Amino acid sequence: MTRRALFRSGYGDLVLFSILAICWGTSFVAIEIGLEYVPPLLFAGLRYGVAGLIVFGYAAVVTDRLRPVDRTEWLSVGVAGVFLIAFYHALLYVGELYVPGAIAATVASTAPILTAAFAGAILPRERLSAAGVVGLVLGLIGVVAVVRPSPTGLDTELLLGAGLVFGAAIAFAVGTVLARPLDAGLPLETLQAWAMLVGAAVLLVGAPLRGESIAAIDVTPTALLSFTYLTLVSSVFAFLLYFQLLDRAGPTQVALVGYAEPAVAIGVSWVLLGYVVDSLTVLGLLTILAGFAAIKRRRLARVVDSLTESYRRPTLPARSPERSTEARTDGGIPQETEAVSPESRAD
Repeated sequence: MTRRALFRSGYGDLVLFSILAICWGTSFVAIEIGLEYVPPLLFAGLRYGVAGLIVFGYAAVVTDRLRPVDRTEWLSVGVAGVFLIAFYHALLYVGELYVPGAIAATVASTAPILTAAFAGAILPRERLSAAGVVGLVLGLIGVVAVVRPSPTGLDTELLLGAGLVFGAAIAFAVGTVLARPLDAGLPLETLQAWAMLVGAAVLLVGAPLRGESIAAIDVTPTALLSFTYLTLVSSVFAFLLYFQLLDRAGPTQVALVGYAEPAVAIGVSWVLLGYVVDSLTVLGLLTILAGFAAIKRRRLARVVDSLTESYRRPTLPARSPERSTEARTDGGIPQETEAVSPESRAD
């Protein structure tokens, strides 16, 4: 097998998968570090303002349309910008004032499970099966294992922070479900750029309402490094890498990156900050992953089949999935779903 053929096989996908997991997993720790110097809403708003402009420039090169043209497309931009960028990151950043990035990453990994639950409640064709309900319960049990609420109320800050991050996951789920019926024809690169800019505007308007001011920003080398990393690596570079992996491997396989992110965040937190999670946190993460596997069991089976086929015929390119308008959580990155028949939407 030639080097090129090897990279085009599952080995190449694994490399891209690992890089993407590192980009997104480390973002939770970078946020935790940056919050020492920058108020949360200003931090998130400035990050996505700059990233949105960069992605907008990229969209100008690779697409033929730079703005929405009808009500459905503007509504898609509004839903993505408000829920998937502004609300999600406002709650995540404020939550990380109280909990470490490793814990935040673990709690945020419930977002795909919550998305399936809200879709089942709102969209008739996506009702949860019995296995889906089991998956939702496992996800909630995993969160409880991570947070471990104390009856004495001694861990008030931990509960507050975890609650805010869980609220961020809910915002992601609601936004994703609201976006599904909006079959906009806007190129995803353009949609992503506008969503980032709209979300940044909402965050920057909300910052003074929370009492944040530019004067509170402590411009240090560490703060600049955190901001630059989150903007260029976790947002822009990961955005480009995401689409490449999506076209090669498909959306269900890429969704599994969300369950590698906490492991990356845990490792980086230990190396950079000396934070060590306990066994219950790891058990909680595994329980959340089991919940996702229960909900997506049929799609995961198809992923295994496609991987087996790619090893048998490594030189064949992967089929490109149909694109839709879901979004990736930590970086505001579009996360696209497979086109499935109504009969299979319960898995």
